[in-house]
Amino acid sequence: MCIILLVLVYAGSAYVLSRVGTSREASGSNDVAIYILTNDVHTDVAVPIKSPYKDWSREIKFLNTLKKDTAFKYVAMGWGDKGFYLETPTWEDLKASTAFKAAFSLSTSAIHTTFYKTLKEDNTCVKIDISAHQYQRLVTYIENSFKRDPKGHFMFIPTTANYGNDDAFYDAVGSYSLFHTCNTWANNALKSCGQKASFWTPFDTGIFYQYKN
Repeated sequence: MCIILLVLVYAGSAYVLSRVGTSREASGSNDVAIYILTNDVHTDVAVPIKSPYKDWSREIKFLNTLKKDTAFKYVAMGWGDKGFYLETPTWEDLKASTAFKAAFSLSTSAIHTTFYKTLKEDNTCVKIDISAHQYQRLVTYIENSFKRDPKGHFMFIPTTANYGNDDAFYDAVGSYSLFHTCNTWANNALKSCGQKASFWTPFDTGIFYQYKN
């Protein structure tokens, strides 16, 4: 009975707090286009690979993907539990131990990066124009989410668990939990650069609710 009550409280809090939105900060200019993407479970934040403000290819290298193609314009990044990313290619592969560790912040995290040549706005992809100053704050937030080696470089994870030919994994800072999920990370990314976001959300639906017309 207690477990059912806790689940109901969690679900109710997630629903209510995800519908409470933060206001968009006045930008004054639209210098950079960023995107939020969802696969109906997980939210990524996509940014230009190269801009006057940041060259992500210096650390998120094309050579770390299977295809090693360099003809891309955007890189999408999503933070999450390392076990989920590397050991759970489908829901059928999910182990109880992996789920337990993730739920209670007992494992490490990773950032999944995916390169895109184009991005098309639809129900799963929202474009957001922000100022250079706001983008620099977003860059700082994302950079601080990557774990670094002693030389200060992002730590690439060699693996065969790639989702496709144009993605790669990197070690990340922090631990996943019921209260800090992949979508919480993306929601906080939007807050970091003054964009519309949920007060708190563990689910992608909370984020995209804020961007419904």
